[in-house]
Amino acid sequence: MKTMTNVDIFTISHELNKLLEGSRVDKSFQPTKDIIVMRFHKAGYGRIDLVMEAGKRVHTSRYPLENPTKPPSFPMLLRKRLRGANVVSIEQYNFDRIIEIKMKKDQVYTLVIELFSKGNIILLDEDKNIIMPLKRKSWSNRDISAKKEYVYPPKNGINPLTITEDELNILFTNSEDDIIRTLAKNGLGSLYAEEIMLRANNIRKDMKIEGIDKQSSTNSLSNEDIHHIYQGLKSIFEPLSKGEIKPEIISEGKDDVVPIKLEKYNDFKHEYFETFNEACDEFYSKEVKTSITSEQEKIWNKKVGKYSKRLELQEETLKGFHDTIEKSHKKGELIYSHYQEIESVIGVINNARNKDYSYQEINKILKKARKEGMKEAQIIKSIDKMGNITLDLEGISINIDSRKSIPENADVYYEKAKKAKRKISGANIAIENTKKQLEEMERKKDKAMANIMVPKKREKKELKWFEKFRWFVSSTGKLVIGGRDANSNENIVKKYLDNNDIYMHADIHGAPSIAIKLNGEEFDDDTVRESAIFAASFSSAWSDGYSTQDVYWVNPEQVSKTPESGEYVAKGSFIIRGHRNYIRSAKLRIAVGIVDYEGKRVMAGPESAVKKLTDNYVVIKPGYTKKEAMAKSILSKINQDNLLELDDIVRILPTGKCDYDNKR
Repeated sequence: MKTMTNVDIFTISHELNKLLEGSRVDKSFQPTKDIIVMRFHKAGYGRIDLVMEAGKRVHTSRYPLENPTKPPSFPMLLRKRLRGANVVSIEQYNFDRIIEIKMKKDQVYTLVIELFSKGNIILLDEDKNIIMPLKRKSWSNRDISAKKEYVYPPKNGINPLTITEDELNILFTNSEDDIIRTLAKNGLGSLYAEEIMLRANNIRKDMKIEGIDKQSSTNSLSNEDIHHIYQGLKSIFEPLSKGEIKPEIISEGKDDVVPIKLEKYNDFKHEYFETFNEACDEFYSKEVKTSITSEQEKIWNKKVGKYSKRLELQEETLKGFHDTIEKSHKKGELIYSHYQEIESVIGVINNARNKDYSYQEINKILKKARKEGMKEAQIIKSIDKMGNITLDLEGISINIDSRKSIPENADVYYEKAKKAKRKISGANIAIENTKKQLEEMERKKDKAMANIMVPKKREKKELKWFEKFRWFVSSTGKLVIGGRDANSNENIVKKYLDNNDIYMHADIHGAPSIAIKLNGEEFDDDTVRESAIFAASFSSAWSDGYSTQDVYWVNPEQVSKTPESGEYVAKGSFIIRGHRNYIRSAKLRIAVGIVDYEGKRVMAGPESAVKKLTDNYVVIKPGYTKKEAMAKSILSKINQDNLLELDDIVRILPTGKCDYDNKR
């Protein structure tokens, strides 16, 4: 995967500073060992995901990576320290491969993203002391560990946006490398070093001057040469310093993403983008998709390979049994067909043994007899010290025991064939079982690869006004909206609660303000009951694990922001005056389904209300499954037409863990 250059980082940090300044930090998570994703929220813009891969890249992304169910310690620390913080600035440090994100909460924190070498992501306090790094590292001059002062790496390179011709002259004078290496090693990398020399030589070509050999020594350069190289450099970077960028992905023969037009890439295919962040998102996310697919395929190939290898061994074993039967039968038959010759050999050996000859001595005598042409000795290959004879019968090597009779020796082979035959049935059963297991594993692989969770581009959706709140449509057709936080609770009452509507609230601290929009119609019992379930389910009673909760409703004129003398009403809270109408023990149950209400969209509300609009829904209750895991499961059940993304489900679920209602 391409590593961002100093030039890339300059452009990215400039764009990020504009985009994220003043935004609020939401949550952080760690999809892989080296990747941290921070989610921001910006008023008037919405959600912004920032992907940071240590040593590789930083950019916003609309390709959400999977959030692990068990977050590691580093993103948990970021959540604890930074959630709710406001972004102060995002800057590149010293035109180096380092980005600093400053965020203010109880103090000013700095998140340092190092993109050189294997990289790192480090959280600093306002005194530049390390709170925690993603990876602990230590060198002779730097110690990246908690509670240590953060020390920047030594400056390495030039700033092409500010360098003067005299400074470039000094750089070449002090270098012992050739031109291209000198430029590349001083922070420009090989790509921009090559581009500078290409443009310098194009200038000379227009002047009908011989080009400069990029591999020549810097000491051989004249002042005119250095001037032309400087002109080539400024022609590249002056537009960048003015914010004049032209982000593009290069393909078909070369894979790269760059923030500015490069003559080096003139002959390749170009795809242009509005911002460098968008270009990087497309470029790197494509590589991440390929990487995820490749890694998953390796994992599944290993699982499938386990059964393939087992099947191969079992089939080899079965073949061995058949070979054993065939060969053993053949050897038994050969023993009988050469009965007299073998009997003669055994007789000779036994006579020699009766005369106190050892088997070694007999073996030597028979070897000599074979050489001399003795007929009986020709079938004997050898005799070991235990009296086992190796015979050559019609080109087949057969072992017999000189202490046994010929039928006994033949029976050894027939018995061997019988044992192999008995094992064939079991081997065939084992092979069939393995084939079934292999087929099942291959089916699982095909299904897993087809449904692999590669990042899918998150399209920004235009929400209807009511989708910015909790909402559902009652079974009698009335729209019910509820707050998500203190701000939206304020908006519900001040902006959307009309005089003929109904205000509802769960009788517990930590509950949304609910507005039942009657639009001049009668307030019916079904809407009251369903709204009570809705109000109870989206209150803190859900995360507390309750199964029921009392709810009350009042008329709009009973809801006030004016406190009694000496009292204070927090944002999102209200004073209720007069009689409250209670609905006791409203059940905490929510149905989630895709409905057609001013277009296809997902709705979370009481089952009777959701059921009225769709058959495609599930019902959940307070439980033990984490919200993200539950959202994935729900998405797989109701998203047959691929209308939704995971975030669509996460956004509408109650706060806290949940499970399916198995009674449905």
